[in-house]
Amino acid sequence: MDTDSEPYVRLATLRQLHQVVADLNTARSLADTLQAVADGVVRGLGYELAAVNLVRPDGDLVVAAFAGSAAGEALLAGRVGSRASWERRLSMGERWGTLRFIPHTEGWVLIDDDVPQWHTEGPLPRFADEWHPGDRLYAPMYSSSAVGGELIGVISVDQPSTGRHPGPWGCEALQMYAFQSGIAISNARLRANMQRALVRLERDQQALRASEESFRQAFEYAPSGMAIAEMGGDQHGKLLRANDALCRLLGRSASTMRRYSFSDLVHPEDVGLLLRTSAEGGRAELRLARRDGTYVWVSLRNSVVADTADGPRFLLTHVEDIEERKSRELQLAHRASHDSLTGLPNSAELRARLSARLCSRPQDRDAREAVALGGDIEGLDEFAFSYGYGPDELAAPLGALDSHTHAVPPDENDEESAHKGLAVLFCDLDGFKSINDRFGHHTGDAVLIEVARRLTGAVRDGDTVARLGGDEFVVLADGLAPADAADLAVRLRNAIIPPIRVDGRAVRVGASFGIGWAGCGMTTEEVLHSADQRMYVEKRSRSSRPNHRRAG
Repeated sequence: MDTDSEPYVRLATLRQLHQVVADLNTARSLADTLQAVADGVVRGLGYELAAVNLVRPDGDLVVAAFAGSAAGEALLAGRVGSRASWERRLSMGERWGTLRFIPHTEGWVLIDDDVPQWHTEGPLPRFADEWHPGDRLYAPMYSSSAVGGELIGVISVDQPSTGRHPGPWGCEALQMYAFQSGIAISNARLRANMQRALVRLERDQQALRASEESFRQAFEYAPSGMAIAEMGGDQHGKLLRANDALCRLLGRSASTMRRYSFSDLVHPEDVGLLLRTSAEGGRAELRLARRDGTYVWVSLRNSVVADTADGPRFLLTHVEDIEERKSRELQLAHRASHDSLTGLPNSAELRARLSARLCSRPQDRDAREAVALGGDIEGLDEFAFSYGYGPDELAAPLGALDSHTHAVPPDENDEESAHKGLAVLFCDLDGFKSINDRFGHHTGDAVLIEVARRLTGAVRDGDTVARLGGDEFVVLADGLAPADAADLAVRLRNAIIPPIRVDGRAVRVGASFGIGWAGCGMTTEEVLHSADQRMYVEKRSRSSRPNHRRAG
């Protein structure tokens, strides 16, 4: 075949195009692909110079690769042309398919724009299709075969080896090459993005593994208790993991802990607090059961570990042993409400307990029952009316006070009355001052401690024995009739009278009791004052008796 014939030229060009396109797909990186595109133009398409201008993320085009001249590469590589200047170039000149040709006769208007160029002046063409140094030929590369696709870059070519403008077959070959180059660059970018994504994924996985290991170590070796519990589903609240500190605190093995939830271990009185804390996160102080059946005070702090897709997944619980602090708090609270010498409730605690039994609404049981039954209200307690309560109010439901057990004093004038009330026994020791003066405060304190012990031993569980101050004591005993209260006073006095031995010396004190009754509508001070006055009446009456013995 004649090597100058058109079929032979086309076949040879097609072979060269096939080879350079194949080389595009063997490049290992985006940079290698860009250089292969430039090299392919010089090696396979018959141009002596070629540049690849790549669109950057900001839209401008940078000279990313150059082939055919080391000097040209040094001059242009890395230089940037604005997107506006490039769009101007691609919109002017002659359209050869997707190619853009700007002859030297029109290119003078582009001399001052910012697109990198190496064009030089030269003599006028000797014939119509002779290539001039000022001619410009661009092959745009798009993301699809359509010109309307996204612009990827532009191949700039110069100095065709034939010295002529490319013919139809040469233009077709350059267009085909630009199309294949766009595909190769897009694939190279995709591979580069995938490689970066894989690197990031591996880095994230390494960070996740390191984080998980750090968490495991922090969880397992934390000095305070930690646990992970399930949230939602049939296993809600079940402990999945418990660290060594929590196992030691509760005296249970890790495998045993996985059989429980915190609701199985919490004190019955603290269940509601635990449920609120588990649902909302946050912090609570409650008691957890040890293996030996005892309870330990802990500070429990919950953090909800959520999944963005599925919602809450786990509950991370930090458990701190606060038994020692709680013990100190209870001791302080006990000291604030109890007498330091005898250990009995003090004056403030006595008043608090008495106040809890009283309300501001006076009660008269007989009149209230009569009104409720539609009977005569002639005997209605006048004291109730002084507080603004009439028969309608006394007969009506008590609303918010329905759960309150009202204290109603019994009728002390009716010795056979079976009505029972809250008795307040005010006790003052007889002869205690002489013991203090004769034998000193040490002996006096020992006497007070022993009297407190005897009084406490003589009352029922649930009754209150309090030290009001000095040598005064008060007993609160609910559910007593007047006769029962009198009998209790006798028992208490008889418990106090036996001699008390202090440092080998026997001393004796007596006691005077005044019996008062607590009733709703009275204040705490009124109740105590009433019992105090009756105690002084009792003391004066006893001291005037001829057979009254002096203590000491």
